[in-house]
Amino acid sequence: MKELLQIAGLSVSFDTPRGEVEAVRDVSLSVKAGEILALVGESGSGKSVLCKSIMKLLPRNGRIKAGHILANGAEITAYRERELQKLRGSFFSMVFQDPMTSLNPTIPIGKQIAEAIRLHTPQSKKEEIHHRVLELMRQVGIDRPELRERQYPYHLSGGMRQRCVIAIALASAPRLLIADEPTSSLDVTVQAQILELLNKVRRETGTAILLVSHDLGAVAQTADRVAVMYAGKIVEIGTAEEIFHDPRHPYTWGLLLSLPAFARKDQPLFTLSGMPPTLLSPPQGDAFAPRNRYALGIDYREMPPMFRVSDTHYAATWLLDPRAPAVTPPVGGEDIG
Repeated sequence: MKELLQIAGLSVSFDTPRGEVEAVRDVSLSVKAGEILALVGESGSGKSVLCKSIMKLLPRNGRIKAGHILANGAEITAYRERELQKLRGSFFSMVFQDPMTSLNPTIPIGKQIAEAIRLHTPQSKKEEIHHRVLELMRQVGIDRPELRERQYPYHLSGGMRQRCVIAIALASAPRLLIADEPTSSLDVTVQAQILELLNKVRRETGTAILLVSHDLGAVAQTADRVAVMYAGKIVEIGTAEEIFHDPRHPYTWGLLLSLPAFARKDQPLFTLSGMPPTLLSPPQGDAFAPRNRYALGIDYREMPPMFRVSDTHYAATWLLDPRAPAVTPPVGGEDIG
């Protein structure tokens, strides 16, 4: 499959009153046409900043310090706002965490979807736009679209509002959809429905999806590949099967052990000890070392490179160095989907 998005050595920083925060540090990854790549990790690991950096939606105090972003082979890192506006919607589109921050509470749903269509296809006639609005609403599973298009966001449930936001994001038929925690404010049943909707969109339209999620169980069922992010860096990346059945990074082990599927009746749910480091002054070695029970001496001195496990599986841990002692992973191989 062709790589729609390529990120190489991307570093993003924020200027704050306390100093420079290195939110994304030397990240490299790619998204192929028609695939779902999930980005997982604790809050504050840099997932949302990475997504906003791709579309150049950083606040004024944020900047790309280094690296390259290629959209369909074209280098867009230095694009000006006018050039980026042509890509937003047509090439990539974004679904944010809370639908109420994306929807205007004073405008009917149908008009908001129509506005997105009109913006990208200004030559369309009124009847064509209206037909497309109803088509998009049906595509994302909104029942009775003729009625719903006249309703306002406050008339709809959280799950229905998120479907409307996805319809707006799909209005221009983007080739890459960036979904930043699209299920975070929804209950478990609706979360599953939204993730299945994204999978349906991928199957029917061929749209690639970069999915940010905390729900590892849902990711196991939805994603083709998974990238694990910690302290602004990708620490492990591979196919969903490799990450969930043969994880190699201790941080990935901790995330998987935190799933209810691994809870024992006589013991509390596993939690990772400690806290992520402050990125005002990132540690010299492996940022995860203070929380890693398997840490080696070198972890506190040198940042580990990405070790190759297979052609599709890489992990940044010194445990994969040939000189490291053998460690039996505490997790891997179980069915957690």
